[in-house]
Amino acid sequence: MDAPSTHALRDQFIQGMSHAACTVNIVTTDGPAGRGGITVSAMSSVSADTPRPTLLVCVHHRSPVAETILKNGVFCVNVLKDDQAYISDTFAGRYKDQIADKFDCAEWQVMQTGAPRVIDPLVGFDCRVVSSELVGTHYVFFGEVVDLFLAGHGYPLIYANRAYGSAWRIEAAKSIAAGKEADGRTLKVGCFHTFGPFILPEMLGRMAETGGDLKVDLVEGDQRRVQESLLAGETEVALLYDLDLSLELKTEVLTHLQPYVLLPEGHALAAKSLIEPRDLADHPMVLLNAQPSRTYFQRILTDAGITPRVAFRSQSLEMVRGMVGHGLGYSILAAKPAAPMTYDGKALITRPLVSDTEPSRIVLAVRKDMKLSKATEQFTWFCRDFFDLDA
Repeated sequence: MDAPSTHALRDQFIQGMSHAACTVNIVTTDGPAGRGGITVSAMSSVSADTPRPTLLVCVHHRSPVAETILKNGVFCVNVLKDDQAYISDTFAGRYKDQIADKFDCAEWQVMQTGAPRVIDPLVGFDCRVVSSELVGTHYVFFGEVVDLFLAGHGYPLIYANRAYGSAWRIEAAKSIAAGKEADGRTLKVGCFHTFGPFILPEMLGRMAETGGDLKVDLVEGDQRRVQESLLAGETEVALLYDLDLSLELKTEVLTHLQPYVLLPEGHALAAKSLIEPRDLADHPMVLLNAQPSRTYFQRILTDAGITPRVAFRSQSLEMVRGMVGHGLGYSILAAKPAAPMTYDGKALITRPLVSDTEPSRIVLAVRKDMKLSKATEQFTWFCRDFFDLDA
């Protein structure tokens, strides 16, 4: 068999390394050359037994931060927590059209070397550069650790398969036989956080009734968080909205959700049996501020020529319901709890919304290249049965 060409080997190497899970780190520096920072995944321990512990980071030579680190001679490695992906995205340049200074995305603490540290990372390694070497396209910086910060709690933000993920403790099997027996019985499922509570508990209950020792690893979050868990292999299957999904995913439509208007008891529009977008033009809105819900609900109004008067925003469905219950505005929603009450006992009223906008679709999503476990295959069957679909 012929060896792959240099170009093909490079492509295969990049593809292979994309499967190697790494912590997500912000490397920052400050000093005579100024302040700078960049997101990196290439960070590793070198030795704890040198005069001071040493580590290395790799920074692309074209990044201005590489030259800044060389001149300042110091850097801080901020190992991010799993809820700090927005910091990583900011320092990777994703929000450069939204923020003038990347450092404005977080609060900072100056370390002993003068390098800035995120106020609450999982770990912060404060380093002085002891050597550097340009290898191919990247500078490899070796730093001796002069000080460090330990949060003592939390989980690292992980990057693998070109997506963010999280890590948690996995209990090892007590024996090889037990490990083989448990293989494939853990259901790794993700679910959009607003409609998940109306679907998932009942389906898992039905699965539990069939017997067997089913274990569930559940990831809940917005569209981006759950989709990234699929792409990173953190989950095998997910329930999502059919909006802004990766081409790497295979989807199956499970059901449609018709949008409706949520009102407080006694609202002027409660007397109407049906509500049109124009009826909402002069009323304040409480917006469910989780994508893709935010864009979808606002588009219903803008498609009808109405500019929504957004007074309050929240990513929590129950917070939105609570605000509406206290008369702070109306909301447009798709998921509908059975009880017409807020958490604190305020009465709520729902009315159908007449709209030309297509109803939202809930889909079952898996990775196209994923061989599904027995637990995941069983879950897909229960999903189809739950929504009365043909397999």
